[in-house]
Amino acid sequence: MVKNIERCPVCQGSHFSDFLACKDFTSSQEQFQIVQCDDCQFKFTNPIPKALGAYYQADSYISHTNKAQNLTQLLYKIARFFTLRGKEKLVRQYASTSKSILDFGCGTGHFLEFCQKKGWEIEGLEPSKDARNQHAPVLKGKIASSVKELGPEQVEIITLWHVLEHLEDLNETLQTLKQKLRSTGKLIIAVPNPESYDAQHYGPNWAAYDVPRHLYHFSQKSMQLLAEHHGFKINRKIPMKLDSFYVSLLSEQYKNGHQNYFSAFYTGLKSNLAARKNNNFSSLIYILEHESK
Repeated sequence: MVKNIERCPVCQGSHFSDFLACKDFTSSQEQFQIVQCDDCQFKFTNPIPKALGAYYQADSYISHTNKAQNLTQLLYKIARFFTLRGKEKLVRQYASTSKSILDFGCGTGHFLEFCQKKGWEIEGLEPSKDARNQHAPVLKGKIASSVKELGPEQVEIITLWHVLEHLEDLNETLQTLKQKLRSTGKLIIAVPNPESYDAQHYGPNWAAYDVPRHLYHFSQKSMQLLAEHHGFKINRKIPMKLDSFYVSLLSEQYKNGHQNYFSAFYTGLKSNLAARKNNNFSSLIYILEHESK
C-alpha cells in the first residue's frame, strides 16, 4: 500500500514531473519515484509506502545500530566518533551559559551522551524502539519517543542531524520545533544535497537518495523556501565535507556491486573541490534562527 502526496510540502503546488527512479539498496530492493515540483523545483519521493517503519528494520540501516558489519560501516562508526566533537563545538558557539539542547531524531544517542559529558542540559526524541534500546544508561528519562512526550521547556539549540528528510509530518514538526525554540535560539539542520557533484555523478545510485526512507531531497533553494515559510531565516551554511567520501563509498557499491575505495575517494574529493564554487557540498548544515531576530 502506498500514499500519494498531492501537494508540494514546500510551496503547496500540485503539479509535479518525474525526476528520477531510484532503488532501495538498503532494504527491500524496490523501485521508488522521485518527483520535482513544477513550481518551486523541490524534489521528493512520491508515492511513499504507508508502512514506512518496515523499511528501517534492515540490519544494514546503520543509523539505528551500534554494530559494524563490514569495513564501510566501520568507517562510518570511526567518522561518527571524530565528528561528535566537531558537532558539539559548533552548537556551543550559539549557546549561552545555560546550554540546553534538543536532539530531534537522536538515533542511538551518541551525540546527546557526548553533550551531556560537556555540561549540556539534554533532551532527545527518537521514535525507533530499536535505537532507543541501545541508549546508554545515562540517557534514561531524557529521550522521548514522540513529539507529544517532549517537555514544555524551551531550549536554546535544536539539532536535526540528517533527520529532516525522514519526517512524514514535515511542516507540522517544524511548527512544533519553532515553539520549542527560544526566541534567541538556533535550529541546526543537516541534510544531503541533491545538487552536489557526487549526486550528479552517481545519479539513481547516489546513496543519499536512500528511498523510501528519505522522503525529501533538499537543495539550497528549497531549504531557503521552507525556512521562510515557517518564519525562520538562514544565518549560516556549513559544509559536511566527510559526507562526500562516505556517500561515494556506498554509491560505488550500489553502482558496481563492489567497493572501489580509490574511485570513491576521488569522487568525494572532486565533489568537495567543485563545491567551492557554488557551496553545493554533498551535505550542508543550515543554521536557522527566528525571522524576527
